[in-house]
Amino acid sequence: MATTTASFGAGKRESHDASVYYSRRMSGAAPVLQPTGLVQDPPQKILDKIFCQSSEAMTQIPDASVALMVTSPPYNVGKEYDEDLTLDAYLDLLHRVFTETYRVLEAGGRVAVNVANLGRKPYLALNHHVARLLEEVGFLLRGEIIWQKAKGAGGSCAWGSWQSAKNPTLRDLHEYIIVGCKESFSRQRKGDDSISKEDFMAATLSVWNIAPASAKRVGHPAPFPVDLPKRLIELYTFEDDLVLDPFMGAGATAIAAKQTDRFYVGYEISPEYRKLALDRIKKAATDPSP
Repeated sequence: MATTTASFGAGKRESHDASVYYSRRMSGAAPVLQPTGLVQDPPQKILDKIFCQSSEAMTQIPDASVALMVTSPPYNVGKEYDEDLTLDAYLDLLHRVFTETYRVLEAGGRVAVNVANLGRKPYLALNHHVARLLEEVGFLLRGEIIWQKAKGAGGSCAWGSWQSAKNPTLRDLHEYIIVGCKESFSRQRKGDDSISKEDFMAATLSVWNIAPASAKRVGHPAPFPVDLPKRLIELYTFEDDLVLDPFMGAGATAIAAKQTDRFYVGYEISPEYRKLALDRIKKAATDPSP
C-alpha cells in the first residue's frame, strides 16, 4: 500500500504518494513540464575529446547530445589557475557556461555541479548562487548532495577564538553537489544501467563520504577525486552515454567515464592541465588508481 505525506511527523518513503505535498501552495511555483523529447546521438568526432578553449561557447557539441554534465568550476579564490574576478563577473561566467550546457544537454539529461562555500567574514554561500543560476537557465533542481571529505578536521586550527564565544569559526568538512535536469525528471533515452544494488543505495543518500584527491599527487591545485564523478555517472547515465565536463581540470570526470563504459567530452583553457588530463586518462586505461 502506498504511503502519503504525513500530517504529523515523517512517514515512510516506500511507494510514496506525494500528491498531497505537491497540491499545496508552497509547491505551486513548480514548473509545468513540457519536454521537447529532443535527444540526438553525438557525432563520433567529439567522443573522448578535450578541447583547449573556454566552455562559454561549446561549438563542437550539437544540441541535445549530452546525457550528463559533471563539473567542479574554479572557485576564484586564488589558486594558480584562477582569475581575480568580482563575484558578479564570476557568476556571469558560470551563467554563460550553464546556458551552453543547457543547449547541449538532451531532454531528461542531468547536471551535477560540485561547489564549496567560501570565507567567514562574511560567509559566501556559493551553493545558493549556483542553484539560483541553474534555475535561471531553465534547469529543474533535483537535490543537493553533501560531499563529506573527512570525518574530522585533522590538523586544522582555523577555529577562530579558541574555547571562547567571542568569535568561534566553523571548520568545513564538506562541499556540495547541486543536481538538476533539463525539461524532464526522467530520462527520455533508453539504455543499459551498470550500477550495483549496493552502489545505488549509497548513491541515493544525500551525504556521500568520499576521500578528496591529493593535489600534490595529481599535480593540480584542486583535483576532483575520480570516485565522485564515477558515482554520479553510474547513478544518472546509461552505458555509452556522453558525459560533459566544461571545466575538465586534471581529467577526473573523463577517467570516471571510461571506467564506467561511457564517453566523455570536455573543455580546459590551460594547455598544461589539458595535457595532464590526457596523460592521466591514458595511464588510467592500464592503472585503475591514477
